[in-house]
Amino acid sequence: MSDVRIRPSTEADMPVITAIYAHFVRHGSGTFEEIPPSLEEMTGRRARVLAERLPHLVAQVDGTVAGYAYATIYRTRSAYRFTAEDSIYVHPERAGVGIGSALLGELIDQCEALGCRQMIAVIGDSENRASIALHEKFGFRPAGELRSVGYKFGRWIDTVRMQRALGSGDSTAPAERW
Repeated sequence: MSDVRIRPSTEADMPVITAIYAHFVRHGSGTFEEIPPSLEEMTGRRARVLAERLPHLVAQVDGTVAGYAYATIYRTRSAYRFTAEDSIYVHPERAGVGIGSALLGELIDQCEALGCRQMIAVIGDSENRASIALHEKFGFRPAGELRSVGYKFGRWIDTVRMQRALGSGDSTAPAERW
């Protein structure tokens, strides 16, 4: 595989990002959405991430977007403002070659630089071994499982929660993010 280049996403990337996500909505249990969102909806989601001044990244291989990742604030209540949640999607034809690792590594670095102190992964489907292994590789630890909270493709699906400290974690009080 050629080198992976991680960069901030642009609005021009949104059709490819929308197509990658639509694949997982239609064929995967990593997301609990059942109807692929429109390009306009996905563009709006990106705008909300950027409005929070959080990273929205793409992985580019041979000039083509091969995956994307972004962080959101874990929950909307103010006390959660130092905790980010990651989301990563890799084009199915590019899975297993290190793109997810490149995206997650950069996402962690950028969230740490912003002053986030914890990162949460909410992984759809306890059978999603690839995502669980990716997060374990980056130091995420199990933080709980919610059993049978989603119903998709005619079966009940769990969510796995994993957590990783960023920077000094909870050993010191945080500085205000922005």
